[in-house]
Amino acid sequence: MKPIFAPDVLSGQRILITGGGTGLGRGVARHLTAHGAEVHLWGRRESVLSEAAAEAGAHFQAVDVRKGDLVDAAMAEIWDRHGPLTGVLNNAAANFIAPTAGLSTRAFEAVSGTVMNGSFNTTHAAGKRWIASGLPGVVLSTLTTWVWSGSAFVVPSAMAKAAVHAMTMSLAVEWARYGIRLNALAPGPIPTDYAWEMLNPTESSAVGATQTDQIPMGRAGTIEELANLTVFLFSDGCNYLTGETIAMDGGQRLAGPATFAGLTSLSDEDWREVRERSQAASAAAKSQRSV
Repeated sequence: MKPIFAPDVLSGQRILITGGGTGLGRGVARHLTAHGAEVHLWGRRESVLSEAAAEAGAHFQAVDVRKGDLVDAAMAEIWDRHGPLTGVLNNAAANFIAPTAGLSTRAFEAVSGTVMNGSFNTTHAAGKRWIASGLPGVVLSTLTTWVWSGSAFVVPSAMAKAAVHAMTMSLAVEWARYGIRLNALAPGPIPTDYAWEMLNPTESSAVGATQTDQIPMGRAGTIEELANLTVFLFSDGCNYLTGETIAMDGGQRLAGPATFAGLTSLSDEDWREVRERSQAASAAAKSQRSV
């Protein structure tokens, strides 16, 4: 892909990415540093964060974004050691496909706490500091097109991301007078290892939002395309844009197959296999956590 931005378009910016050790956050990080930004990565697995930070030339902290006091302490450390952030990318997420009737309270809170509480905690910790210091700032959040439609079989994620969508619109109005902009990105399928283990773990679950055969453009998106949109939104290229959630999905949402509704055809045995594969992937990830 031909570069479309000047290599110093983000020069002087200091940007935090939550969930930066893997997946979309890790992929976008190296593009932000390549365009001049100082990048900080947060996540729960220090070994993975260390690798991602080395790859992107970034700083990192092991932080559980679900815990507001830890988020505030980590944010204070960035301010004290490096200086104020100029931007935040709320990217930390948890998700898996499952019939909602069988969800435990713990499973619901694992997803909703990471996405909703984590996004608010991080946004609030940065925002109150910008306001107190009279500094502008940019908050971006990684959402999905389910914020407009909901989605069966990923109800905790659909609820939590809809809440962050509402936060984006609400704070865009409340904080505009301080020079703080909030927008969100709703990418379609961009395959990453761990996310696809949780959302597309078996052959029988290959239906719906993770599939590309019904996307009008006939393909998945790329990290590079998502990074280009992210760089633009963090840049000074359009400071009049705030409160918007921008879909980038090859027309998937408009064509209809953007949710997991097609999983209604799975049998109990299919769901047992899905659960076993997802639990194995989750256990492998948990074994690497340091917070």
